Amino acid sequence: MHLKNIKEIVNAEVLAYEEGLDMEILTAFGSDLMSDVLAYVEEDTLLITGLTNQQVIRTAEMLDLKAILFVRGKIPAEDVLTLAREKRIILMSTKESLFTVSGMLYTNGLKGISI
Repeated sequence: MHLKNIKEIVNAEVLAYEEGLDMEILTAFGSDLMSDVLAYVEEDTLLITGLTNQQVIRTAEMLDLKAILFVRGKIPAEDVLTLAREKRIILMSTKESLFTVSGMLYTNGLKGISI
């Protein structure tokens, strides 16, 4: 599923690196525990989280993730946005909860990761 479709489905606002919205995402993973993200996630996965600190960007960078979707209307600080732009990581924010976003994306054909 293309990120521009994900943006529309969850009514998200793009916060960083809008140029990458044509990128395709194969799976999604929702977590606020970066240790779980490191343990289970592979590239081409959308990270869905409520955490907005630099550790989220660093974790995405380590796993070569291209996109992060913040839930519950969270917007990271400017230093986090700047880091994401430097690393070419797409950041989006939606007002929906992690549970609701997961359901919306799953219903529209995006699968979760296999553990």
